[in-house]
Amino acid sequence: MLSYEEMTPPERELWNAFPEGRLVDLRVGSPDEDDPAQGAGWGPGRTLRAAVVTALARGANAAPPGAVTSLRVAGARITGQLDLAEAEIGHLLRFEGCWFEEAPNLFGAATRTIGIVGCQVPGMDASLASVEGTLDLKRSVLDGRLSLLRARIAGELQLGGAVLSDPDGWALFAGGLVMEGGVFCRHEFTAHGGIRLLGAHLPGGLFMEGARLDNPDGPALVADSAVAGTLVFSQGFTAAGTVQLRGAQLSDRLTFDGAYLNGPDVALDCSRMQAGELHFTPAVPPSGAVDLRGAHVSVLHDGEDSWPDVVRLQGFGYASIESEDGLRGNDVTRRVEWVRREPGYAPQPYEQLASWYRQVGHEDDARKVLLAKQRHRRGTLHPVGRLWGHLLDALVGYGYRPWLAGVWILALTALGTVVFRGESPKPVQAGQGPLFNAFVYTLDLLIPIGGLGQRGAWYWPDGSLAQWLSYALIAAGWVLTTAVVAGVTRSLNKS
Repeated sequence: MLSYEEMTPPERELWNAFPEGRLVDLRVGSPDEDDPAQGAGWGPGRTLRAAVVTALARGANAAPPGAVTSLRVAGARITGQLDLAEAEIGHLLRFEGCWFEEAPNLFGAATRTIGIVGCQVPGMDASLASVEGTLDLKRSVLDGRLSLLRARIAGELQLGGAVLSDPDGWALFAGGLVMEGGVFCRHEFTAHGGIRLLGAHLPGGLFMEGARLDNPDGPALVADSAVAGTLVFSQGFTAAGTVQLRGAQLSDRLTFDGAYLNGPDVALDCSRMQAGELHFTPAVPPSGAVDLRGAHVSVLHDGEDSWPDVVRLQGFGYASIESEDGLRGNDVTRRVEWVRREPGYAPQPYEQLASWYRQVGHEDDARKVLLAKQRHRRGTLHPVGRLWGHLLDALVGYGYRPWLAGVWILALTALGTVVFRGESPKPVQAGQGPLFNAFVYTLDLLIPIGGLGQRGAWYWPDGSLAQWLSYALIAAGWVLTTAVVAGVTRSLNKS
């Protein structure tokens, strides 16, 4: 360690101020000259060697009993590496408006509140660190990775206005991060490179209002299997790259109000996620697909123009839907169109939607959804199956419109009555049987089981119109009966 005599005037000032926790301010008062981006050119009067700062941080020049020490410096050029790996630090560290020549190393450190505010830093490694306070990096520019791998922070992680840059990798590498407070990335926070929060514990929430994540060639944010209270991506939040929340467990809400999701293929992946509420009302529809397969939420909030062309909904469950468009937002035609954005045919999204309509007392809308499901399924069948499907649809609406069978029976009865009244049938046995009644005779032909006594008592001359019509009505009766039975059975089985 350097002796006191070997220290420069600013280093001695910091050394003497440390026991009393006084701020050492080396700024000159000019915004341009105090800009940390220009810190490489600051002269000896503003330069501190990292060895001196490290010695103080590790406990050199200890204060007398009862004194509250802290290392507080502003406007300094810090040369060399601030090496605090595995250190136990019992006092505040705060750097404001400083320029760091090398990335600080806090790997495995145990420390109190650390502030590196408005600084220019070539990255920082705080993997496995334990911070009994807040880690404050507001307005700092980190031209390299910020690593918080499996770190624990008892207070907050403040990144408001910070710029993190690692375009070829992870700008923030924080898998397994354990937070007791919130993570705040507000006020134009920007990341060039991905943010990795795989398996992070964020009970205090992640707040990224107005943040910009730029990683078009990879995921913008990965928080798979994270456990969190609230995730807020709103107020102009912009992601160039996929936002990935697969298997995340959220006790409260996930919101994308006013967000811009610009992933190339998949803009948002929430597969297997569980959340209390999902607010999905982005500023414009995402440029890529939204994946909600296997996800479950209590309440889904959306808008008419919320969704992209592809929405993967297989296995997506929800207890309630609330639309910012009010009752119009829950129009069944619009909701069916939403379900149809699932690539290919999947029955579960239709059944889930129908279940919700039943839950809110809209039985007719539920039947419309299930009818739409059968029409979608029909396109996946072989030609004979599709033909039978069209027939079931026309006759009884796959069982969800059984009244159609009555319409067909009435129409065919009217047709038969008119035609048969203009013809002269012959009795099967002269002088026996009931008198001919065109209406009853038509009904007798349409009823395939039992009879009204007319069909067996009268017949028509070969080749006559009435004879051919009678055959057609018998066939129509069997088809209608079969369609009704098949449709009602399908409806009851919800298949």
